[in-house]
Amino acid sequence: MPTARKLDLSAYARKAHFDYFRSLSYPYVGVTVNVEITDWIRTVKERRHPFFFSFLYAVTNAANQVQEFRQRIEGDGIIEFDECASSYTVALPDESYCYCQLSCSLPFDEFLPYAAAKQEAAKKEKSLVDGENAQALFFISSLPWLRYSNLIQPVPIPADSNPRITWGKYFEESGRVFIPVTVLCHHALVDGVHISRFYDHLERQLRLHAQL
Repeated sequence: MPTARKLDLSAYARKAHFDYFRSLSYPYVGVTVNVEITDWIRTVKERRHPFFFSFLYAVTNAANQVQEFRQRIEGDGIIEFDECASSYTVALPDESYCYCQLSCSLPFDEFLPYAAAKQEAAKKEKSLVDGENAQALFFISSLPWLRYSNLIQPVPIPADSNPRITWGKYFEESGRVFIPVTVLCHHALVDGVHISRFYDHLERQLRLHAQL
């Protein structure tokens, strides 16, 4: 079970930003970046690792490296989880989908069979409910059919504060391979500098995997 601590807002440097962005009807900030995966995808193909689980592992571990991505609004305050799992969309045969939750804290070679088993169980359950621990999740989806440059995501009212991470179809350009990765976060908690750190950590995760 994830654990969370409550932040002391009297010592919180972004208190004015927190109050301002919480007052907005659409308090989200988002960006799409083409992330290079040239070496990473070569390793994935050579070792016949499943693309989706491999990329999900990198994305979730990168997001967990950013402190602000693990923070959530609770009442009038902020809590911070020690670790967040992913809740991602699983395609079903009838072209609908369900949700599956995965922790990415296991070593990669242990993560792959665990993820495959969890996904098969999710397909049988066909749930669209994130459960009691919904706050401690990153909401993740993919559009492997589309190479896109921008993405608009549905969001709830009232706004939640879970980061949303989506990626599309990878493509080759000038001999290099890229994939569009979109991040959407609650601006009361996350600024551009924190989003840029996520992409930095994602690139590091991909480099580490390519060197295994």
